[in-house]
Amino acid sequence: MSRIVFVGAGNVEPTRRILSDLFLSEQLHGRLDIVLHDDDPARLATAEALARTLNAEAGAGARVIGHTDRRRALDGADHVVATIEVGGFEATLRDFQIPHRYGLRQTIGDTIGIGGIFRGLRTIPAAVELGRELIELCPDAWLLSHTDPMAMTGWAMHEATGFTRFAGVCHAVCDTHAYLADLVGRDLDELTLRSAGVNHQSFVLVFADAEGRSLYPDLDAALSADAELKSHVRVEMYRRFGFFPTESSEHAAEYVPWIMRHAAETSRLGVPVEEYLRRAGMSLHIYEETRRSLAAGRPLLIRWQHQEPAAAALLAMLTGQEKLVHVNVRNGGLIGNLPEEACVEVPAVVDAKGIRPQRVGELPIQLAALNRTFLNVVELTVRAVLDGDRRHVLHAAMLDPNTAATLPLPAIEALCEELLAAHGDLLPEAVRR
Repeated sequence: MSRIVFVGAGNVEPTRRILSDLFLSEQLHGRLDIVLHDDDPARLATAEALARTLNAEAGAGARVIGHTDRRRALDGADHVVATIEVGGFEATLRDFQIPHRYGLRQTIGDTIGIGGIFRGLRTIPAAVELGRELIELCPDAWLLSHTDPMAMTGWAMHEATGFTRFAGVCHAVCDTHAYLADLVGRDLDELTLRSAGVNHQSFVLVFADAEGRSLYPDLDAALSADAELKSHVRVEMYRRFGFFPTESSEHAAEYVPWIMRHAAETSRLGVPVEEYLRRAGMSLHIYEETRRSLAAGRPLLIRWQHQEPAAAALLAMLTGQEKLVHVNVRNGGLIGNLPEEACVEVPAVVDAKGIRPQRVGELPIQLAALNRTFLNVVELTVRAVLDGDRRHVLHAAMLDPNTAATLPLPAIEALCEELLAAHGDLLPEAVRR
């Protein structure tokens, strides 16, 4: 039996997607112990009911266990899937409402920007605590983390705890690969695609057919034929930097200084301001809809093929069938012109031996420059928490592309002070002082 622990299982939609993929694999029938953890007993009960329903629908023969005690859940784990959120919807709302009053516009605000900085300040301590528990209770387990901001939490966990079996997983790369295949009218399985960079700011370095011919000229033709596509942020970035970015247009807009402060640009490029609040509200709706579906006995197993990188990695490790999955891991030379300590996104070969990240070499210099701008904010936020240095909160905000392009220094400082006070006990004590 393989013991797979879901930390934050009450975030029911990713739990449902991953479990559907696992339970539909006949090779794993009768071989899985699914252990669910959530701090919220009501959400844990929903996750347990969901897992048992999916298990029965698939006939997977798994054993499902729930724990509110995370240490009991982790003890002896073979694999861990984690989605950590500190502060919930109310903290996210503050991350948007307070900057809004200063005239600072955000879209997603969970990875970079002032929202990403404060989500990092809240989440890094929880990620470090989890890393320490993994070393103590299940040091040989692989952690597949869905926790944002991934570049911050991955960097901090490795540095603070030394836990190395960490792989951040995200939909952005695989979704972009499928999108590009569709744009050029090809079957994804026929193509070679490789991307690398930093989570939410990676780029498609290889986009080729089975004979190794680059499909970027085909993409250019498809984009030229569609006027609507030309008004997307990531198409704009592709035109100017030469490689297609993996992040959605609305999110990509936050990583650069040229878009969010200009209403004309957000309109031209179709950037939905404060989009994450809508998504957070949708997540609450999905949770309630899942509860209603469980109560009504409606089927919930997802039977159609979909892109779920955490499940792809787990299936490869559990069945031994090799799979290429893009993951976020400590750099350590995988990308030669990014910091060694950074958490970077690269292809990895996954099989029964585990996750083996592949060396990319050096990124094109313009892409590395974009990544380093992002990583300045990441590193300063990590240092603020790990060193207990409050000054680095302001330093991160001052160097953030969107914040710096929008606000003068006195306003940035005032905004940081207000957010520090508003989040209160959710932040590390050394940062609050």
